[in-house]
Amino acid sequence: MVLLQVLFEHAAGYALFVVKEVEEIGMLLPRVEDCILNMGKFHGMVSLAAFFPFKSAQAALENINAISEGVVHADLKLFLETNLPIGGKKKAMLGVGDAKIGGALQEELGLSIQTGGVVSEILRGVRLHFHSLVKGLTAQAASKAQLGLGHSYSRAKVKFNVNRSDNMIIQSIALLDQLDKDINTFSMRVREWYGYHFPELIKIVTDNSTYCKMAQLIGNRKELSEESLESLEEVVMDSTKAQAVLEASRSSMGMDISPIDLINIERFSNRVVSLAAYRLELQEYLRSKMSQVAPNLAALIGDVVGARLISHAGSLTNLAKYPASTVQILGAEKALFRALKTRGNTPKYGLIFHSTFIGRAAAKNKGRISRYLANKCTIASRIDAFSEVPTCVFGDKLRDQVEERLSFYETGEAPRKNLDVMKEAVIQAGEVAAEIKIKLEKKEKKRRKREKLAALSTGDEEKGECDVVAVVKKKRKHAAEEAVQMKEEAPATENGDRIAKKKKKRK
Repeated sequence: MVLLQVLFEHAAGYALFVVKEVEEIGMLLPRVEDCILNMGKFHGMVSLAAFFPFKSAQAALENINAISEGVVHADLKLFLETNLPIGGKKKAMLGVGDAKIGGALQEELGLSIQTGGVVSEILRGVRLHFHSLVKGLTAQAASKAQLGLGHSYSRAKVKFNVNRSDNMIIQSIALLDQLDKDINTFSMRVREWYGYHFPELIKIVTDNSTYCKMAQLIGNRKELSEESLESLEEVVMDSTKAQAVLEASRSSMGMDISPIDLINIERFSNRVVSLAAYRLELQEYLRSKMSQVAPNLAALIGDVVGARLISHAGSLTNLAKYPASTVQILGAEKALFRALKTRGNTPKYGLIFHSTFIGRAAAKNKGRISRYLANKCTIASRIDAFSEVPTCVFGDKLRDQVEERLSFYETGEAPRKNLDVMKEAVIQAGEVAAEIKIKLEKKEKKRRKREKLAALSTGDEEKGECDVVAVVKKKRKHAAEEAVQMKEEAPATENGDRIAKKKKKRK
């Protein structure tokens, strides 16, 4: 006879439930589905065997983190070893909701594990009626425990090193792509709008940002003269182009424009120019973030392509978990599935096609260099994701290897072995990491010194006030002691005079 016990992980603790009178587990599913919503029927089928409450919120967070990573926590191991029947006629089977933790329990404790099917339905019912199945636990207390654990779990997941957060890279590259589209659209609108007044300018100035600056500077073409030639040269950065603009303005076929329309065109051009300037700042920000988060990947394949890979994967950790074959076609999923469906040729590259290496390779070597580059990108992303001190030494070495491989395809010159290159990189990376650690320690010492000086300065002020108060108190105390001493001495002298008078009388 099979004894089915179900493990349920709650924010309040671990619970072990026994499913009553089970002979054929596969036959149980229709009954469970019928009685999940009915409290009385579900109580007749499932009963609580054991409950292990968490001692504190910190213990609950540790246990839930272990479960999410598929690791058996010491509390869970102790709970199951204590409450699961090891021997006997009934064969015990443990139902677990997550297959990952089920596999870990099977390896750790040697249990017979079942997931999915009837177990998931029973857990659904337990989740619904948990506060009534466990004595002393109310629905309000259970919801409070869930809310508190949810907040702390989410905060722990989000709370990484603020300087190495790849979320900022994902948002930056998405914004950069959006800005490119918007600037292109707005520039075309400026060209069409200002082209009614000065159509010849489009052929002379082809760059979008420069065209908007020229439209903003020129305004009414009839006002252009020899005096404005210098300012035109500053914008165009070419004396011949500036002279051509001046000559074209004199013989232009464009229509006249009213002052109010000209003001609107200038304002819109100003917005487009400011957007283009912000795009340059954002690109510089992306470069700095990539140097902090993924310096090796940026050194190998470039800031923009590396950021696109991280964004497409979802995070740097996800990218590090991908094999090289996945990184190679990352971004070309549609082409891959279309090729699999039609049984055609699969794509050779995805996002890494924008790298300069593939553009420089010959047509017959593009597939080989993309495979090699994807391999190096995987190595670089793993080093970036799991190294403590970020350095770009490995990225530079990997880039040199790709260069050597390119020259090997072209000239046949044998490249260096990967083992030798990595040994050199490890030595250099250790030296660079040591220098960075020394710099960080010096910064930390300076910060502590500043804090001490600030504390001492505030302490000196307080000490000065305290010294004044202490002097006043000391004077008052001294005066009080003198008064008490005088009182004590006064009665003593009076008594001495009386005794002397009595002695004289007796004599």
